[in-house]
Amino acid sequence: MKWLKDWKTRTLLLLAVIGPGFITANVDNDAGGIYTYSSAGAQFGYQLLWSIIPITLALIVVQEMSARMGAVTGKGLSDLIREEYGLRITFLMMAALVLVNFSNVIAEFAGIATSLELWHISKYISVPISAMVVWLLVVKGNYKSVEKIFLTASFFYICYIIAGVLARPGWTEAIKATVVPPERGLFWHKNYIYMLVGTIGTTIAPWMQFYLQASIVEKGVTARQYKTSRLDVIFGCFFTDIVAWFIIVACAATLYAHGHRDIHDAADAARALGPLAGKYATILFGAGLFNASLFAASILPLSTAYTVCEGLGFESGLDKKFNEASVFYWFYTILVAAGAGVILIPNFPLIKVTLLSQVLNGVLLPAVLVFMLLLINKGRLMGKYVNGKTFNVIAWVTAVILIILTVVYVFVS
Repeated sequence: MKWLKDWKTRTLLLLAVIGPGFITANVDNDAGGIYTYSSAGAQFGYQLLWSIIPITLALIVVQEMSARMGAVTGKGLSDLIREEYGLRITFLMMAALVLVNFSNVIAEFAGIATSLELWHISKYISVPISAMVVWLLVVKGNYKSVEKIFLTASFFYICYIIAGVLARPGWTEAIKATVVPPERGLFWHKNYIYMLVGTIGTTIAPWMQFYLQASIVEKGVTARQYKTSRLDVIFGCFFTDIVAWFIIVACAATLYAHGHRDIHDAADAARALGPLAGKYATILFGAGLFNASLFAASILPLSTAYTVCEGLGFESGLDKKFNEASVFYWFYTILVAAGAGVILIPNFPLIKVTLLSQVLNGVLLPAVLVFMLLLINKGRLMGKYVNGKTFNVIAWVTAVILIILTVVYVFVS
C-alpha cells in the first residue's frame, strides 16, 4: 500500500501548488489568441495544426524557466532584472511592457464588447459593468479567493472543446494534419507564413513570464515544492494548446469547409458557426470568448501592476490591503479604467487594436527571453537549479527561433 500512500501525497502536493502555471497558460487564450486560432482554421483548414506540437514544447520550456526562477529566488522577474542589470534597463523594459500590456487590456475589453454583442448587449453597458466586476474581484479579494475564481474560469475553456466536437470535423484528417506538416509549397505563400508566425506569436506573450513568476512567489512556492509546481506548468501548457487545437478544428470543419475564409473578429467566427454547426456551437464559442476576455482583462493589468511595483521597489500583492500597497492597486485601477474607457470611444477600431496587441507582444518577447536566459544561468542566483546543457540548448534555440519569427512577423505585417 506504500504506492497508494505516495500517490495520495503527490496528489495533495499538486493540489497545493496548482494555480499559477495553469492560470497563466490559459489566459494566453485571450481575445487576440482566439481570433488568431479562428482565422488559422478559417483560412487554411487543418493545415496549421502541425504547429501546435512545437508551440506546446516551446511554451513549456519558457514557462518552466519562469516558475523555476520564482521558486528558487523568491523574487519576481522585474525584481531580478533591476537587481542584476540596474534601474535604467529595468525602467525601459517596464515602459515597453506597460505599453504592450495596455494594448492587450484594450483588446480584452474589445473581446468583452464583441462577445456580448452576439446577444445584442451594447458595449456601453457590457464594458463598464465588466470593468467594475474585474476591479472588485482583485481589489476586494485576497490571493487564495482570486486564484480559485481564476482556476474556475480556466476550466471554462472546455466550451471550445465541446464546440469543436459539435462542428463534426474529419477526425482522421485532423489528427494526421497534427503530426504531418503540409506540402512544402505552402510554406512559400505569404499569407500562410503570416498566419503561422501569428499562431506562434500569440501563444507566448511577454506578460506571461512576469505574471507567472510573481504568482509563484506570492503563492509561496519554494525550491522544495518546485518539482510539483512544474507539473502545474506542464499541465497548463498542454490544456491551453489542446483548447487552441479545438478552436482551429472547429473553424476548419465549418468556416473553411463552407468557404467562409475571412472573419473580422472572434465573435464573427462564433456568429458564422451557427448555421454550420448549430446554435449551441455559437453559444459555446461566444460564451468562451466572453469568459476568456473577462479573465484576461483581470490578469493583464494585474501582471503589469506586479511588474512595475517589483521593478521600482513598491509593495505589491493581493494579500495586502489597499493602503499597504496603494501604488499597486492604483496602477491596476488606472489600467482597467483606461482600457475600458478607450473601448467606449465611438467608432473605435477594435479589430486593428486586437491585431496590434499581438504584434507588440512579438516585438517585446525576444528581449524578455534573453533576460530570462541570462538570469537562469547565474550560479549565484540559481545554485544547482541553473539550466543544464541540454535544456540550455533547447531554451536558446527557442529564443533564437522566436526572435527570427518576430522579425518575420513585423516585416510581413
